[in-house]
Amino acid sequence: MNIDLAYGNGHISIDLPQDRTTIIQPNFSDGLADERAAITHALEHPIGAAPLLESIDPDTKLCILFTDLTRATPNERIIPWLLTHLGDHPRENIVLLNQLGTHRPNTKAELNAMLTPEVVDGYRVINHDCEDPLQLLQVGQTRTGAPALLNKHALEADLRIVTGFIEPHFFAGFSGGPKGLMPGVAGIETVMSNHGADNIGNPRSTFGITEGNPLWEELRDIALRAGPSFLLNVSLNHDRAITGVFAGDLVDAHRAGCKKVQASAMQSVAAPFDIVVTTNSGYPLDLNLYQGVKGMSAGARILKEGGLLILACECREGVPAKSPLDKLLRSAGSPAEILTMLSSPGFVRPEQWQAQIQALIQSRAEVLVHSTLDDETLSGAHLKPCRNIERTITERLALLGDHARVAVLPQGPLTIPYLA
Repeated sequence: MNIDLAYGNGHISIDLPQDRTTIIQPNFSDGLADERAAITHALEHPIGAAPLLESIDPDTKLCILFTDLTRATPNERIIPWLLTHLGDHPRENIVLLNQLGTHRPNTKAELNAMLTPEVVDGYRVINHDCEDPLQLLQVGQTRTGAPALLNKHALEADLRIVTGFIEPHFFAGFSGGPKGLMPGVAGIETVMSNHGADNIGNPRSTFGITEGNPLWEELRDIALRAGPSFLLNVSLNHDRAITGVFAGDLVDAHRAGCKKVQASAMQSVAAPFDIVVTTNSGYPLDLNLYQGVKGMSAGARILKEGGLLILACECREGVPAKSPLDKLLRSAGSPAEILTMLSSPGFVRPEQWQAQIQALIQSRAEVLVHSTLDDETLSGAHLKPCRNIERTITERLALLGDHARVAVLPQGPLTIPYLA
């Protein structure tokens, strides 16, 4: 059985025994026949809110929040169409804010590719910086008492237009919706509090769950403190074609989108597998190992205790090198030591949530990574290389015997399997 694994800008082909392999993919829909018309219709007939143009006048200050390079949102289509829909709204009353969260800023060339040069040159476009106190204003506190900080450009606007796409998220339930504000344009202290070890370790902080998920409920509450927001989210297939548009109230429209995405992306299986092969959905989602933890988490859900998990993730940007995640992983001698550190009172580090999830997976499984990372970088991240996925699986199946079974997630976290 030939299987194409999403990897970078292309794919990796592997051949596995058909009688021992299960392929798990979303029930993808075809792209909408007229994406632009669908977006215009959604803006004019929103969920739980007045039509966008009825909510503004020429003096309304707008902040359009867009997702960064690590997300698959077709910004290059959505943002120009949105700006056209706004008509002659004064450009001096529009600012575009990049939902970077704790990620690195995007370059001018990257912004041009994401938004089009016409948008970048014609409007004020700002990279959010979670560590710049001059960009941040406080809107109360988190549940742990940390300051709840959001970008001042978002807070000073009369209306926030939050764009993005919805997919299952490994600890926030689903992406999109309130996440565009929190953590999208939040301060580092706020993100670290919300993504703390207790919230990350909560069993309801997982794929497909929002209500009752303490992490998501807090980020929702903080996002709502920003003031009136209008959502424009989409669902996508593996070709980045838009399959649904969800506009209107920040929570209600997001809930409608989550319902559609859950039906297509979450697949049940009857029993766990001995080996699971997953990806991180290819470029841009597999830019680095930080993002790759999502693919690990998706595959680990259906892996037997002590099983083998193989992640195919290009990682053209490394871990990234010298990032908070890289430093935290290298500061520990093992995944178990990471969990011990995170359970210590007062221990808090940026990006610890990715290290915690990786370590929890490694506490019950062997994890190999097929990537462009060298052996030293992988070793520093407590991971081992998989140079040849097909050969590794063939050899492991021979050791395990005829009963052993393999699951493959060619599109990684675009498909979220779960045990029935």
